[in-house]
Amino acid sequence: MTDTVRATATLDVAHRPRRLRRSAALRDLVRETRLSPTDLIYPLFVCEGEGVRREVPSMPGVYQLSVDEAVTEAAAAAADGIRGVLLFGLPAAKDPVGSAADDDAAPVQAAVRAIKRAAPELLVTTDVCLCEYTSHGHCGILDGETIVNDATVERLASVALSHARAGADIVAPSDMMDGRVGAIRDALDDPEYDGRYTEVAIMSYAAKYCSAFYGPFRDAADSAPAFGDRRTHQMDPGNVAEALREVELDLAEGADNVMVKPAVHYLDVVAAVKSEFNVPLAAYHVSGEYAMLKAAARNGWIDEPRAMMETLVAIRRAGADIVITYYARDAARALA
Repeated sequence: MTDTVRATATLDVAHRPRRLRRSAALRDLVRETRLSPTDLIYPLFVCEGEGVRREVPSMPGVYQLSVDEAVTEAAAAAADGIRGVLLFGLPAAKDPVGSAADDDAAPVQAAVRAIKRAAPELLVTTDVCLCEYTSHGHCGILDGETIVNDATVERLASVALSHARAGADIVAPSDMMDGRVGAIRDALDDPEYDGRYTEVAIMSYAAKYCSAFYGPFRDAADSAPAFGDRRTHQMDPGNVAEALREVELDLAEGADNVMVKPAVHYLDVVAAVKSEFNVPLAAYHVSGEYAMLKAAARNGWIDEPRAMMETLVAIRRAGADIVITYYARDAARALA
């Protein structure tokens, strides 16, 4: 026995945390943050046509899907143990006011009906925004180059109502217009509909930041703005107190749960929202965060499965109850 080993063996240490790390079974037993397929929502991009499965170049493993292919993918996700999908639409035609967004025959509405027929137990959430549907790529109605808040909110309420008619379980306004949650709740609860849509929940993108990490999504959804950017409505990356105020307002207007987006680069905001409000909280692991992991893995710089799981656990550890991620099916299979 060497002197070093002899000295270590005689240490008087009362607390040895390593005792609970020495085997996989012990590590599992004392793990503080757990990840399950039921914590995940799987985003899908739905386009016109039939038999379409078109990979997004900047998002390996993510596809633009026709309705029939979206149904197949959603059913496969359900079989993996995932309980919900989030639908984005790619219309055949666009115009300045996003007319296709509340067309009952548009891809999202058609996909909602088809998925609910094929997998009725799967929760279907729909993104409510105009950026995928407007010819200029902005999230609302324009007056010149300025988004008109109240006219946009009126359109968004109509879009949410169209999704509810199709059978959506949750509508998720992502536009960041002021007052849109209240307007959507009023539309869904209108006595004209005899309570048919009062059970449709609202998941508000309450703290959505003007982030550099949305680029690949705009390829997938064909939603890049034709000019300018989204700083006048999406949040400044430096602000946290403002995020809490946005969450407070959306909850007061009737949001059932709220979201922070992006997730990884705003884990402090996730933690602050959870601590302040303790309401059901989603965080969106966005396209750029996903694409960076994919690129690093393809270059052999990281172990992708481990990096994926570490990232998703970090989002849960910060306080997110729901993680929206393009890795949902990969993670669910790894957890099986």
